[in-house]
Amino acid sequence: MSDLPKVPRVKKAWYVLARSGEVQGNKPLRRRLWGSPVVMFRGSDGHVGALVDRCPHRDIPLSFGDVVGNNVACGYHGWQFDRTGECKRIPAFEGTAAHKTRCATAYPVREQQDFIWVWADPNTEPDCDPYWFEWADRPGYLTVRHEVSAEGSLHALAENALDVPHTAFLHRGLFRNDNDRNPITCVLERHADKVVCEYIGEPRPPGFAARLLSPSGGAVKHFDRFFMPCVVQVEYAIGDENHILTHAALTPIDDHETMLFSVVCVRSSRIPKRLIRPLIQPLAMRIFQQDAVVMALQKQSYRDFGSQKYTSTEIDLLGPHILKLLNRAARGQTGEADRRKPYRTEVRMMV
Repeated sequence: MSDLPKVPRVKKAWYVLARSGEVQGNKPLRRRLWGSPVVMFRGSDGHVGALVDRCPHRDIPLSFGDVVGNNVACGYHGWQFDRTGECKRIPAFEGTAAHKTRCATAYPVREQQDFIWVWADPNTEPDCDPYWFEWADRPGYLTVRHEVSAEGSLHALAENALDVPHTAFLHRGLFRNDNDRNPITCVLERHADKVVCEYIGEPRPPGFAARLLSPSGGAVKHFDRFFMPCVVQVEYAIGDENHILTHAALTPIDDHETMLFSVVCVRSSRIPKRLIRPLIQPLAMRIFQQDAVVMALQKQSYRDFGSQKYTSTEIDLLGPHILKLLNRAARGQTGEADRRKPYRTEVRMMV
């Protein structure tokens, strides 16, 4: 990938690697995180383990093997490893299996809200909890979970997800259009571990998605948020009873390919929950597919020209601040200035 720009790699962090239901049965699951292969397996006790997908005996991927009890067994010589990476059994060997040179490398794992989270640095202990998806599965809300992969870096996808101006063009008719624009005030704050933007004075967008949520209109409350190092959140409240909160946990398969694990929580005063699901899922997928096309084109431009070259304006709101936080974290910096006093700015935008 020498023809693609370097990206900040934040390793001391939690990332979603799978839905809970994907890690089942007697076959382990292989995924990649920051380019490294990871094998996940669920033991007979119900707990999930994650190891570097490489048997220390002869370098065969452990995902080639099977789950045996609470261990994963290599498909080449049958060596078995538990969730800590300790070698528990060598079938052809009469001696003790456990030895420090025979250990596989284990990742910290946390299972919550139907997701498997993995701490990306197996050499350190987690110093925080994984992100908690607010409003998921609450009474009165429909919650839809979905996952897709896309070309592009974690930062590129985060910026795209929280970029308002492109929606009038790329998603014309679904969110907004380029006619009858209105001025709004954007209030952005960058904290040590998040970026938040509130959009003040925004009318209900004219697109299909907003009409579906709130047919009768109403005052709009709109927030976009990024939580370090990998979660984007878009929140719309229209009127008193209509609320949509879209989260996506972004997982770097490698520097320029990303998995999105989305959780969409919807409450509508007009549309029963049983009718929202068949409407919201195809709509979300159409929007994502449009975004995925642009992300792939952007990546191809990096290859064609051998570099990344951005020209920004004041209304390119969250992307530069997200990149600043990611770069800080990759360098091991803490952002103490933002912790003492968050950076704040106001910008006018036409939507």
